[in-house]
Amino acid sequence: MEDRPSSTDTLIPVEIDDIESGQLEWRRIGCYLVVTFGFSWLVAVVLYLTGGIGLESQQAFSGVKYATILLPLYMFGPAIGVIITRLVTGEGRDRLFVRPRLRSNWRWYLLGWLGPPVLIALGGALYFLLMPSQFDPTFSSLEAFARQVGLPGGSLDPLALLGLLVVGALTIDAAITSIATFGEEFGWRAYLVPKLLALGDRRAIVLSGVIWGVWHWPLTIQGHNYPGTPILGAVLMCYFTIVVGVFLAWIALRGESVWPAVIGHAVINTTTPLVILLDVDMPQYLIGPMITGVVGSIPFALLACWLLLRDGSFALPMSEPTQK
Repeated sequence: MEDRPSSTDTLIPVEIDDIESGQLEWRRIGCYLVVTFGFSWLVAVVLYLTGGIGLESQQAFSGVKYATILLPLYMFGPAIGVIITRLVTGEGRDRLFVRPRLRSNWRWYLLGWLGPPVLIALGGALYFLLMPSQFDPTFSSLEAFARQVGLPGGSLDPLALLGLLVVGALTIDAAITSIATFGEEFGWRAYLVPKLLALGDRRAIVLSGVIWGVWHWPLTIQGHNYPGTPILGAVLMCYFTIVVGVFLAWIALRGESVWPAVIGHAVINTTTPLVILLDVDMPQYLIGPMITGVVGSIPFALLACWLLLRDGSFALPMSEPTQK
């Protein structure tokens, strides 16, 4: 590997001796996973006991659902796992991977911001192309949702209305959601992926995607993303987190910072539900039109396959590939 300047606080440690010699930090990885899963799954138990994720969820704090409070708390499990692991194992603040590096890596921020909505739109278009009867030409759901959130649904052209919702999802909604997605990305892409890189880029990223999917299981079983199909939904969730995790790891590693992934994850969360508004009825969650469905996810899956098959996709800028 070509020599690179070392950093004590931000660079992902592909040039560190233990990574080059293939040594995994099992103690830290184990501690991180135990704390992350333990915290988040405990939150999931509380969520279940207070009514779950559905509309039947009990009310708290003057009408705010427990789920509204507990789901963001669940998402902070990975960040709490990092903090506790660093304290317990004496790792401290070494290589936090949080320096923005925006000036030199702005392209990866832009890709994280605009790439997901393009892939989500392509997945939705493919779904409606294959299942044209599912497309709502009257845009009734879109207009009903617009009225619900205070937009002039009936007085705007449907495309203009959809454009307003997309702009909101990419700006204000994404900025707010980034707070919660940082809780996940600080753990998955800024900590676990670097720790697994001794396995090689491909193995590390795919394995981290599987772990990320399993971490979702208590929510999936309660109906999150795949209502009514908890077992098949749990399997499909791991597939989904792999293909999306490849994209997020790509922009994080290439951007030398966790922030492109934070933005990308936030935009995925805010723009994905918009395609439901074009569905004539309840969406077929296992299939589409959202990217959590098999058809809706195809653009992300194709990109993930291309990245995994292409040498050097995840190498840091000006460094040699570390894939094995």
